Amino acid sequence: MPLSQDTSHTRLDAAGVASGFRRMAPLCLFVVVFGMAFGVAAPGAGLSQLQTLAMSALVFAGSAQFAALDLWGPEIPLIALIATTLAINARHLLMGAALYPWLKGLPTAPRYASMLLVSDSNWAMAIGDFQRGERNVGVLVGGGIALWLAWMLGTLIGVTFGAGVSSPQRFGLDVIMGCFLLAVLLGGKTDRRILACWMAAGLAAVAALKWLPDNTHVIVGAIAGGVAGLLIPPKASAAQDDAP
Repeated sequence: MPLSQDTSHTRLDAAGVASGFRRMAPLCLFVVVFGMAFGVAAPGAGLSQLQTLAMSALVFAGSAQFAALDLWGPEIPLIALIATTLAINARHLLMGAALYPWLKGLPTAPRYASMLLVSDSNWAMAIGDFQRGERNVGVLVGGGIALWLAWMLGTLIGVTFGAGVSSPQRFGLDVIMGCFLLAVLLGGKTDRRILACWMAAGLAAVAALKWLPDNTHVIVGAIAGGVAGLLIPPKASAAQDDAP
């Protein structure tokens, strides 16, 4: 059956924020580790401790921040930096679009303020709740607050002590968030249309990762998933799933 789009009971309250914070807390240990790695690496690229903390507080995008370090220097290639950041974070366009049927029931100010804290993990948790019929947007905000605090704590530890996990890939920590995202998405309601969109996005992204320039796989995967969603009619997909 198609997902309900009724947003008449959408709400954002303290109970939802607390629930989101509590549910996201176990993942925050790994976010602290990544923050430590960034806190250690950033000063080595030429950022001061204050600049490093400010970047984590205001940007709050781990992969984009690490990519920025590769371009940082006495002369910063601004165009390349902007293009790289946009490419890495292009997925937020689809993430926001996926949340819109849920968030549109909120007043304008809290609706846009909620999006400031969106990251991969709390988005996956929130979209899973939405697919199950939950209407409390507080889980998105609470999860985002937990992730932001963990990221800031890790960054602070890294810049203060100058030691941490500089290569999280050695311990397999770089796949933790991806696994969490996949588990939460598959735990929600899915139909053939949703699975087809994810498959198209994944295959296109893998192909782009192998044969196209760095970071273009984000845009290519997003476009492929979006095109698949446009080409597969929702009603036809739902009818197929309901057929005996």
